[in-house]
Amino acid sequence: MSELWRPSPTRIADANLTRFMSCVNARRGTQLREFGELYAWSVAEPEHFWSELARFADVRAQWGAGPVIEEAGRMPGARFFPGARLNFAANLLRFDDDQPALVFRNERGTRRTLSYRELRTQVARVADGLRSAGVGAGDRVAGFLPNLPEAAIAMLATASVGATWSSCSPDFGVRGVLDRFGQIQPKVLFTADGYYYAGKQLDSLQPISEVLATLAAVEHVVVIPYVDPRPQLAALGAAARRASLWQEFGASGRAAEFAQLPFDHPLYILYSSGTTGVPKCIVHGAGGTLLQHQKEHLLHTDLKRSDRLFYFTTCGWMMWNWLMSALATGATLVLYDGSPFHPQPGVLWDMAQEERITIFGTSAKYLSALQKSDFVPAQAVDLTALRTVLSTGSPLLPEGFDYVYGAIKADLQLASISGGTDIVSCFALGCPTRPVYRGEIQCRGLGMAVDIFDDAGRPVRGERGELVCTAPFPSMPVGFWNDPTGAKYRAAYFERFPGVWYHGDYAALTEHDGVVIYGRSDAVLNPGGVRIGTAEIYSAVESLPQILEALAVGQDWQGDVRIVLFVRLQNGVELDEALQKQIRTTIRTHTTPRHLPAKIIAVPDIPRTLSGKVTELAVRNVLHGLPVRNLDALANPGALAHFRDLPDLQS
Repeated sequence: MSELWRPSPTRIADANLTRFMSCVNARRGTQLREFGELYAWSVAEPEHFWSELARFADVRAQWGAGPVIEEAGRMPGARFFPGARLNFAANLLRFDDDQPALVFRNERGTRRTLSYRELRTQVARVADGLRSAGVGAGDRVAGFLPNLPEAAIAMLATASVGATWSSCSPDFGVRGVLDRFGQIQPKVLFTADGYYYAGKQLDSLQPISEVLATLAAVEHVVVIPYVDPRPQLAALGAAARRASLWQEFGASGRAAEFAQLPFDHPLYILYSSGTTGVPKCIVHGAGGTLLQHQKEHLLHTDLKRSDRLFYFTTCGWMMWNWLMSALATGATLVLYDGSPFHPQPGVLWDMAQEERITIFGTSAKYLSALQKSDFVPAQAVDLTALRTVLSTGSPLLPEGFDYVYGAIKADLQLASISGGTDIVSCFALGCPTRPVYRGEIQCRGLGMAVDIFDDAGRPVRGERGELVCTAPFPSMPVGFWNDPTGAKYRAAYFERFPGVWYHGDYAALTEHDGVVIYGRSDAVLNPGGVRIGTAEIYSAVESLPQILEALAVGQDWQGDVRIVLFVRLQNGVELDEALQKQIRTTIRTHTTPRHLPAKIIAVPDIPRTLSGKVTELAVRNVLHGLPVRNLDALANPGALAHFRDLPDLQS
């Protein structure tokens, strides 16, 4: 892979990572000089690495006596800092000054700011409201919310009293919310009165009234005015008697209080996509989430107090939780609510210019869609302040790397990152002191013993295989909700390779010690017994201007598997023989003859999950006449109709 960017000596010298290495060398007597040596040390000496990280990040905790890792040889079963007590919110609210903590923007042009002092004051008020509602350690608090400052405040207030936070974005349907919150039975629920998307004003009170009719455990509902300054609580129906407005919840003037709790005390409940059944409720601990995110923000993203960090996300995606943790660094977080293409494709880049965003985070799908538009950020806006672009959600294709450096900015670090809801963090990340190579994630996460296994469980280099982690790490889930024996948790990650975390990504380590993700293992195609990652096909097909999006699945056919490629075309484009030939030629040129689809079919829409990922499994089930168990996990379930009973697949 060709080198696309290399950090300057000044940037390397100024990096948090360089300073961290110097601290480790001084305190531990090591002679670490570059990232590869630091990574090797972090995996070989995990107790030293994680304790040095906690010191470097100034994690506020009572550490207590005992080992850094208890039962370090067990996976699952290892516990980090078992004697420690801390509060997640106290660490995120350590600053109490006038620097902006949150800048909120939406698609209608609204702009609000909240300083660190104002944020701390608001959190104290809402925490008082939660305590008055009887919420404490062990209780669950839920949010059905747009990406508002109030969502951050409610989460921090929940963490400050020791309760557990869980959130969905308002585009989740009633069934999707019940599938999630119905399992965890929250005591208090926060909702906005509505939200905006793509120029439309949408209501939240009617759907949440349906949710509350079933969720008997909810004792109090807090309504945040967003689309209406005085929303009518009567719209909640019978639940109105349990409701109050945001500004009336809790007493002002309270001092901030933070419950000190064990390191692995449940902080968040996140959810699997739910496309194969009811979503798994994944419980994450406060200390592990904090420590892991501090590592990723400070060392891998090089986040500093002077930075302005933006990530395009909703409250239903783990990147929201990841973004919130950056408050611990004292940086300014930029929040955006609405469509990233309304009122025009450059709305986020106009915002980047106006807010002087230094680190811009988004998804690979967004970058691909932007590439198909006529908006070129480098020509339209001033991105002098921008130094890093982050991308996740699905593999960023090599052409996506070319696009960022050609159409956004030539001198920046492009950090493609990869992890998941399962670990509320990343296995593969950016490195501010290393070059960026086309199509490669720069490095494995510090302290993460990431490897690639073949089917027999043997490590491989330069070959494709299963991404695994062979040693414990702090942000492993505490467990699954309603899984008292841990059987579901062990089955999800530890059955394929006993004692090793199996993540379900098909990947490879490169000659630069980077990582390439080829797609989800359960979506890997297997024609003629050869494993092919779907990302390789998408990389080729989506490079064509006529193709907006592609989806490839394996269809069982005559005792083997054949590749079927579905494409969503630009307006006015037809899938004629010439375009089919161009698609096949492009795939053959970019990959191998084995990647060629047996069938190419145009569809008007492609189903995706609520977090925006295309769902090959649902389409594969439809093709084979199997049920799709949880349509509410899809953002556009109606798209599946385009894949049923296709005559072209009968021969």
